[in-house]
Amino acid sequence: MLVLTRKSGEGIIIGDQIRVVVIEVHGNQVRLGIEAPAGIKIYREEVLAKIMLENKKAAGVDPKQLKDILTKGVPPPEKGKGSKP
Repeated sequence: MLVLTRKSGEGIIIGDQIRVVVIEVHGNQVRLGIEAPAGIKIYREEVLAKIMLENKKAAGVDPKQLKDILTKGVPPPEKGKGSKP
């Protein structure tokens, strides 16, 4: 891991297209500005971890259940459950 010291208003360049600037330092929080091409996805670490967990859960569908859904369709909700039209 590269560790750098920057002051407010100073920045770093990553590759040729990404610039990270320290906007503000307040107590134990640092506010960063990130300039990057629109095609580059930027996530907070905790948000990306949640996305990855949800993707893993979605990929964990039982193969038999998936086959049943594909061949028979999605079963209607049980009476008394779910939203009413």
